[in-house]
Amino acid sequence: MFSIGTLRIDTPFILAPLAGYSDLAFRLQCREHGASLCFSEMISCHGLHFRQKNTLDLVRTVEAERPVAMQLFGSEPELMGEAAGILSEHPIDLIDINMGCPAKKVIKKGAGCHLMKLPALAAKIIQAVVQGSSLPVTVKFRSGWNHQSIIACDFAKMAEDNGAAAITVHARTWSDGFSGTADWRLISQVKQSVSIPVIGNGDVQSHGDGLRMLAETGCDGVMIGRGALGAPWIFSADAPENPSLAFRLAALNRHLALIAKYQPDTPPSQIKNHAGRYFKGVPGGAEIRRRIFSQTSYAGLRKLIDSFSIVLS
Repeated sequence: MFSIGTLRIDTPFILAPLAGYSDLAFRLQCREHGASLCFSEMISCHGLHFRQKNTLDLVRTVEAERPVAMQLFGSEPELMGEAAGILSEHPIDLIDINMGCPAKKVIKKGAGCHLMKLPALAAKIIQAVVQGSSLPVTVKFRSGWNHQSIIACDFAKMAEDNGAAAITVHARTWSDGFSGTADWRLISQVKQSVSIPVIGNGDVQSHGDGLRMLAETGCDGVMIGRGALGAPWIFSADAPENPSLAFRLAALNRHLALIAKYQPDTPPSQIKNHAGRYFKGVPGGAEIRRRIFSQTSYAGLRKLIDSFSIVLS
């Protein structure tokens, strides 16, 4: 247990912001499996400024998932401060600033990990978001732009000095993308360089990996991203490490029920992206995924999943 500002975090296991995946239904699913805090996918400060419907849809939450964090991205301090104020009008508990996304479309806008090349601008953005909101503000970033500029410790201290209540470090550089191996030693170094909570991120593929990260780095929390896709039980110490097909189907059925209840307008393509991941590593999983992706509607997908359940019953 640790605190981010005034927000108490019950367990160290946290869901990362994942573009295209960290929607309301998936966050609820992860909360039910033991995630202590879930982050939304990144939300554009411009979208909030213009009150765009697609952006406001990303901010939707329900009481059952609280505490919940919303992640903001942008490169203009004034707009970021304004967006923080807009987010604060919603029933959320924390605002995170994305300074680690490596996607080209984000980098081109001067946001995400590009801000690690501009620490003075990053500082102004953090100040503006902190001033624009009464909620705790955190910052997520990487180890650096490339392996010739590993600046995570200095960047962490800058974030702390400008009002960040906690930081999350993905122990890869921008140039790494999502390849190679995350260098957890860097998380330990960052932890020793600041007095605010440090959340580690990178290469946590099981609950055991998360416990190992905590032990090896001394970090306060563990943020799980890709390892949670199709495996929301990763947040629970009691869940099997390699669940049976029946266990996976039960989890997927619950996920589909949450989508139907809270996000009935979710595009079938997005639902299939979630559903297919539940069968990674399962014998015959490739064929199951092929059949899932061949469906053209939610009703067809629902019927297919029900047929798997009938076979197992």
